[in-house]
Amino acid sequence: MANWFKKEDKKPRLTEETYQTFRKSEDFICQFNRQAIRPYWICYQRNIIDTKTLNEQILPYLLYAKVYSIRDLKAIIPNKEIVISKNPREIEDKILQGSIMIQFHKHDGYCALVDAVKFEKRSVNSPEVEFSVTGPKEAFVESLDTNLNLIRKRLPVPELRVKELTIGKLSKTKVAVVYIEDIVEKENVQTVLQRISDIDFDQISDSSYISQMIVDNTNSPFPQMLETERPDRVASVLVEGKVVVFSEGSPQAIITPTTLVEFFSSFEDYFLNWYIASFVRLLRLFSVIFSILITPIYVAVLTYHHELIPRDLLATLVISRREVPLPPILEALFLEIVIELLREAGARLPAKVGQTIGIVGGIVIGTASVEAGLTSNVLLIMVALAALASFTTPVYTMGNTIRIIRFPFLIFSQLWGLIGIVVCFCFLLAHLIRLTSLGRPFLEPIYPLRVGDLKDAFIRLPYSQLSKRPGYLRPEDKNRFNQNKAEAKKDIDE
Repeated sequence: MANWFKKEDKKPRLTEETYQTFRKSEDFICQFNRQAIRPYWICYQRNIIDTKTLNEQILPYLLYAKVYSIRDLKAIIPNKEIVISKNPREIEDKILQGSIMIQFHKHDGYCALVDAVKFEKRSVNSPEVEFSVTGPKEAFVESLDTNLNLIRKRLPVPELRVKELTIGKLSKTKVAVVYIEDIVEKENVQTVLQRISDIDFDQISDSSYISQMIVDNTNSPFPQMLETERPDRVASVLVEGKVVVFSEGSPQAIITPTTLVEFFSSFEDYFLNWYIASFVRLLRLFSVIFSILITPIYVAVLTYHHELIPRDLLATLVISRREVPLPPILEALFLEIVIELLREAGARLPAKVGQTIGIVGGIVIGTASVEAGLTSNVLLIMVALAALASFTTPVYTMGNTIRIIRFPFLIFSQLWGLIGIVVCFCFLLAHLIRLTSLGRPFLEPIYPLRVGDLKDAFIRLPYSQLSKRPGYLRPEDKNRFNQNKAEAKKDIDE
């Protein structure tokens, strides 16, 4: 290819500022071919175009093409997306997105921009964060087109709409807003599109950037939008009437609006019998409450409420704390911080080393702290159980929130005992009542109470009972199916 071109001093039709900016980078190629039947300029960014496409599907046709205008290239170059433009800004954007600029003369008003972008992407693998024993084993990847393909495959309906936007002054990140037109409430779609369009930031590297910028309350520790890597979950919420946001370069999709209860339900619940699914959901809720309150209750009882301890248990607690010089609050904070350090170290280290650190570190530090008299063995068991219970949360972002809110409860329990725990709970409840997700109540269906939505909240009833879409979404089509037909049972003789 290098023998076909000879560089010239004169440049093609790019603005002087744009051309000088491109020339500062050595991977920008801009050359003039005199040996073609119709000489032409060709410019591109070497590292983001597919050289095979350039050498096999573009250059051979240009070398022997008999054309009279730049628009004739659309008929000469087959199977390629070609844009004819004279807008310097559009030309610059297209080149930076992987297009090849072709121009026959430096004084031409128009040039052809041929799409030849090179895609580097990983294949579709099984979910790593939201792993399930049963059900599909596909997860989103960093390619926006691949992710949309996974959704189109599950929902092959013409009503599925995709609205694309570009945000980020420097990253030029492509974002797709997906919804089903005949089901979703139009106000939700317009709100999401407006908030994304209003984002003024230089770089958008992941969908989590977007979720933090378009939430209703940026100061809340609670996630107000659900992030998932599972295409089956996205397809399910689209059918319910929700809006999903995808971002180029991110393997996570953003689901909005959402509620607090959804963060404690795994999509695997829908693959199990409704009895088992309901039991598992209630177990998760109990585990979260246990994880938050068990250590504060221990501190409150030992500090202020000794009379609440049963007489048989009192002897055990006295023996376990006989050689511990620290008050219960310092003892609890020490163990809680150690657990958080082990958890963070295990998450940041390589997988095999992280597992070893978590297991060995927990055993060694726990045993050594009890033998050294820094903590009691009773509290060590409680903190370990609380940490184990927190892992039952199926959504990672909500798990982080639970880790944080344990510490305010600990501080309030030290200040005012059980009354302090109640006060802290009241503050938490008031915050949750005020919290919204895309303008919808975050505590729905608890507040405001919607009995119909309770069928798929704390428990999951049989599919025959789930004929209505969630009421708080205000879908245009409220019925998922005709419940009367679903409940009708034909006699065997019929």
